Amino acid sequence: MVNSLDMPVSSEGFQTIKAALEARHATLVAVSKTKPVADIQLLYDLGQRDFGENYVQELVEKQALLPKDIRWHFIGHLQSNKVKYIAPFVHLIHGVDSMKLLQTIHRQGAANQRRIPVLLQVHIAQEETKFGLDAMELRQILQDPILENEMDHVQISGLMGMASFSDDRALVRGEFRKLKMLFDEVKNDFFYHDDSFRILSMGMSADYSIALEEGSTMVRIGSLLFGSRKKD
Repeated sequence: MVNSLDMPVSSEGFQTIKAALEARHATLVAVSKTKPVADIQLLYDLGQRDFGENYVQELVEKQALLPKDIRWHFIGHLQSNKVKYIAPFVHLIHGVDSMKLLQTIHRQGAANQRRIPVLLQVHIAQEETKFGLDAMELRQILQDPILENEMDHVQISGLMGMASFSDDRALVRGEFRKLKMLFDEVKNDFFYHDDSFRILSMGMSADYSIALEEGSTMVRIGSLLFGSRKKD
């Protein structure tokens, strides 16, 4: 008899998370980086369709082997020279933090005759990181006339951010609340008549419940679904 704790995918965990997200009309992105195709297939068979990967080569390999109706999200830091490999099929690129990367995505979207949806990453955590825009940098990108006049093969669908890795729930809540306020301001100032700008991606395994309470419409969860990643 197989112990349920040894199963690579937690059906019970999936159903619990799914119910919590459905109550808030939020989308679950199952973070499947480093997980084998068989584990992803198990979660797919339970009904999950949105999966997130951090590495381009791994994403390309898995996309070729798994069902074609999977919606693949690239959730890692994307290098401009690797956009071309995922441009034909990627459902959503998270974590875009520069005009240079936006322009590359636009060119690859044009080459593949599609408009590629992206999220702009905002730095909200206490930890030092080189990734993510501050509020001023975000507005500079959105105000750039190049975005409106020359980049019709990229679609800005919302914002994303990662809170501090902390047990201080008040700190995490405050960071999510700050991002939600910025999302509302940007929506009002730049996308008031654009329904495509609707995703606020924040919250992971440790803090997704707080993120949902603060207005998240998309969460990225890995360990609660697949278990902790094995360490070398």
